[in-house]
Amino acid sequence: MISSLNEIRRPIKKSLSRNFLYSTLIFIVGVILGIISKVLDTTPSNLLPYFLEILDFRNFFSRMGAWIFLAVVISVYSKSPVRSAINVFLFFVGMVGSYYLYTVLVAGFFPKSYMMIWIVMTVISPFLAFGCWYAKGKGIIAVFISSVIFMFISRQSFAFGFWYFGIKNNLEFLLWIATIFVLYQSPKQIIKVVTVGLLLYFLTAQINLFWGML
Repeated sequence: MISSLNEIRRPIKKSLSRNFLYSTLIFIVGVILGIISKVLDTTPSNLLPYFLEILDFRNFFSRMGAWIFLAVVISVYSKSPVRSAINVFLFFVGMVGSYYLYTVLVAGFFPKSYMMIWIVMTVISPFLAFGCWYAKGKGIIAVFISSVIFMFISRQSFAFGFWYFGIKNNLEFLLWIATIFVLYQSPKQIIKVVTVGLLLYFLTAQINLFWGML
């Protein structure tokens, strides 16, 4: 099993001290982003700096697109699938933990049902990250994993129906473009990823997947 996975993508060994440093930094980034997200969420848009109001960062961080993208970046650029799982889990622990601690201790309310969704997401995130790590590997399995990632990013970026197609959010559209660069390995590979990913998107656009709940 391990040898088969190594044929897709082979892990790179790093020292324990370097792994610990990287994971700690990722956790800290998660904490900071969680606090920033909640501060933006609780601040009236007219009190924010003008550029933040124009870019609509409040809604941007309240949707799943930004967090999916960041998790994918952390995952595929980790040195092994195990490190990917650990790093993504720590990122979500930091982000979700700081977001809801701020919500309860500073904002003064307790959104239990919404919080449980994010806790579930945090629990399953290392398993998803483990698989996502192989998106930067070789062969049809890597292409398929990349295509599924691209499908989910597309679902966050575009609205599609029988009579319409449009961009949901300009910042998420930029993430969609950035995802192409993150997943890119060769012209032939990325053409396959984008083609299959968009096909999966159009096939599932009318299905209310779990991500649509957030």
